[in-house]
Amino acid sequence: MYRVLKTNLKHSFLTLSILLLLIASFGIYHGAEAHFNENPLAYKLDKEGPHIFFEGNQLSVNVIRGGKPEGFYNDKTIYPLQSDISAKAFFTLEQQEFEFAVSTEINTPASVYSDNNPILAISDIESGYKAFRDFLIINGVIDKSLDWTFGKGHLVLVGDLIDRGNSVTQVLWFIYKLEQDARQHGGHVHFIIGNHEIKNMQSNFYSASEKYLYVAAIIGKTQADLYSDSSFLGRWMASKNTLERINGNLFVHGGIHPKLSEFDYSLEEINHIVRNHYRKPYFTKRDSGNAEFLVSSKTGPSWYRGYFKDDLSQSDIEKGLDKFAAQAVIVGHTLQWSVKKLYQGKVYAIDVKHPNDYESNFPPRSSEGLLIEAGNYYRVLSDGSKQLL
Repeated sequence: MYRVLKTNLKHSFLTLSILLLLIASFGIYHGAEAHFNENPLAYKLDKEGPHIFFEGNQLSVNVIRGGKPEGFYNDKTIYPLQSDISAKAFFTLEQQEFEFAVSTEINTPASVYSDNNPILAISDIESGYKAFRDFLIINGVIDKSLDWTFGKGHLVLVGDLIDRGNSVTQVLWFIYKLEQDARQHGGHVHFIIGNHEIKNMQSNFYSASEKYLYVAAIIGKTQADLYSDSSFLGRWMASKNTLERINGNLFVHGGIHPKLSEFDYSLEEINHIVRNHYRKPYFTKRDSGNAEFLVSSKTGPSWYRGYFKDDLSQSDIEKGLDKFAAQAVIVGHTLQWSVKKLYQGKVYAIDVKHPNDYESNFPPRSSEGLLIEAGNYYRVLSDGSKQLL
């Protein structure tokens, strides 16, 4: 009797173990993961900033100082509106900072670029400053001093650079610094707006770290103020495009719905319409027109998932590309195991899970991107190697 019971228990344990393993494998396959070892430095606010705001004919530069034992305070400095400001962003995890100059001149970028220079694209960093920085260093975009080394190349950031992490401020100022540095060398940084940038401009902080609720409070603002039109970073983000064609390739966070081929809109007109709605949460209207289609959270370029969720034909894909004279479209937004080529090389999906600054993950994460060089498309890895797609 004892032997039978022991055998049954052993079989039950083995069956349960196999079942749990299958459940875990299924979850991992569909994107589930475990988070552990969160570093408490993620919530340390000393030197958080700068948070810069337009206040009449002045700029206020706000940096948080102090901590829990002694109390927090806002180190606020006022500058005339046309000042060029020297600023620093501090990365708590490594106790390091980087410098940059802030100019109040904010210009809307072009929608089309054409040259023979290489392109490196990455998406969905989700406020992972360290992973973002290290990927650019190992792949020759910047050096260890964060200086631009990509010459006249194009660095394309395909949306969702913020949310879900604790380095939002650092990532945004880092992109701003990269823009300035690239321009001095004849290069370009393209910050394509994704749905999470739009959410923050619309005060939708569902995916934001709770840390930023307290950041706003300490500097005497609400969380909605952080990316409002009175915020420098908010105004700068709102100037960006939702899609661009660079050397014959379309870059857009979500994708191009086939129906867009039926609209009489140029890339510039689409960007203008969507920019005008960045701060207006979408809702279904009684009389929806073409403009509503562009800003919809289902069909808009920053939101569309049809390449992965809809039953599209090769012809459906190529209609959208032909409309905008593009040979391929590069998208983020929809998570992949790795950067991959789809639809006979007409779609490149580059959204992967990047390492988190302040916690560990299982399965482990590893950054990837896409390099377009001399007409070839390469999957680029976090060790600097590349694979032809």
